[in-house]
Parts: sequence; structure tokens; C-alpha cells
Amino acid sequence: MKTRPSGIMTQFLTTTTQKWEKALYTQHPYRCRFDWGRRGVRQAASRGDILVIVDVLSFSTATITAVHSGGFIYPCSLEEDAATLAQHIGGEVAVSRSDVPQRGRFSLSPATFLHLEPGTRVVLDSPNGATCSRYAGQVPFLFVGALVNAKAVAAGVSSLLERTTLSVTVIACGERWKTPSEDGELRVALEDYLGAGAILSYLPQEKSPEARVCEGAFVQVRDDLYAMLWECGSGRELREKGFGVDVQHAARFNAYETVPNMRDRHFEPFDLTAVTDEKGGKHG
Repeated sequence: MKTRPSGIMTQFLTTTTQKWEKALYTQHPYRCRFDWGRRGVRQAASRGDILVIVDVLSFSTATITAVHSGGFIYPCSLEEDAATLAQHIGGEVAVSRSDVPQRGRFSLSPATFLHLEPGTRVVLDSPNGATCSRYAGQVPFLFVGALVNAKAVAAGVSSLLERTTLSVTVIACGERWKTPSEDGELRVALEDYLGAGAILSYLPQEKSPEARVCEGAFVQVRDDLYAMLWECGSGRELREKGFGVDVQHAARFNAYETVPNMRDRHFEPFDLTAVTDEKGGKHG
């Protein structure tokens, strides 16, 4: 007769399995890593990695455009109260694309940030890029990357890797299925995979197999990025809704040298000169 394991034994086995999985999937000892979504963010944050949040359509591209134009972006998860945060910081709440300009000036559409006044504070929520940013916790550095600033964000990350013993995880945020299946809510998003691969392609440090394959996918289609974004599922969705200009803007490869960096709850331009050479010392 078989006996069932006791509660203590079950807990022990569960904890042991979790530790084993965590050790297996860290992509250690490689310093350049790749992962997906909220779970990937949490795991990388628990390791103390530098994080790069990639949500090409459209949180990352909108944030980069806003910060380049002199604005400050406050990411907000869907579980948080954007209006209360905006009131606290003296800023504005971004609205849905279709509600511009009736209900607000800004949205996830990057074009809405092209002419904002420098110093404008905007609370920007989204289920992917903004939420992943909020899930990151206290990481050493939290950057926003996309196709539009791939080379610049990689240069900043590479400088940090040279100065410190830190590693970096580039996160493709992915999208959420409106109707979750047995595989969960996460929808693998081609545009985020290519954005992550573009950033990784500029990093000279040793990459994990996951990161190398992601880089290879980008390299394979780098001369056809516009068509890839235009015809991928997320691109088609935005075009169907009348926002093809957002897809076009997101495909402007290396259009910006601005690298948004999280500081005091908001994203602002990264200043490498404020970072000391000491490993683990004060970070700007």
C-alpha cells in the first residue's frame, strides 16, 4: 500500500524543486541574458541583474520618445491608481489612443509625445511594459529599450558591465491574450523579440544560448524590420484600429540616442557620468 507524503515532506519537495528550477534557468554564468514577461522580470530582479524592458508596441517606444522630448514617464501597472499618482506628482494621466484629444493629450501612441513641453510628467499604464517596470523592484539599473534606441541602450549597458560585476537581462515583455488559454495569458510578441535581439546584437559580452538565439533572429531580418513590424500580429492589430503611424514610428531603427533610466519612480535620461567605477558603489 502506497503512503502519501506528509505535509512537511510535500513542502520540502516543493521548495527543493523550486530551488532546482531557479538554479537551472538563471542563464549563469553568462552576463547577457534574455527572458520573457513578468516572471522573467521577477527572476532577473531576484538575481540583482540590470534590466532592460522591451515593449516595442508600444510602451517602450512611447517612453523613449517622451523622455527624448524632455518628459518624465511614471509607469503604472493596471492594479495601481493612475489618477491618484498623477495628482501626487502634479502630472497627467495617459489615456487610451482613441480618447486623444477628447480626454487627454497623451497615450501609448508615441506620436502624442513628440511635442510635449520639457518637464511634463505623465503617468503611463499598460499591462506589459509599464507593469513589467513596476515588477522590477529594486534592481541596480532599470532601462527602457526598443528598436528606436537599441544601439544607445546597449552602449549604456555595456559600459556598466565593464565597470561592474553585474549581469544584464533583456526582457521581451510580450502581449496578453484577451482570452487566456491553457498556456496562460502571455502572447509571444515578435516585435519585442526583435527589439531585444537588436539590443543584444550590440553587446560584446558573452551571451547565454537564449540571448544568442534572440540576437540571431534579429540579425536574420535586420534589413527588413519595417515589414516585420508592419505585418506581425501586433502591427496588424494597431493598423486595424487606425494607428499604423505607431508601427511606422516604432520601426525607426536607432532613431534616438536617449536611454530612459528609472530614478525616483520615473524614467529620465540615463547619465553614465553619474555612475562610479566601483563595483556596487553609488549609482546615478
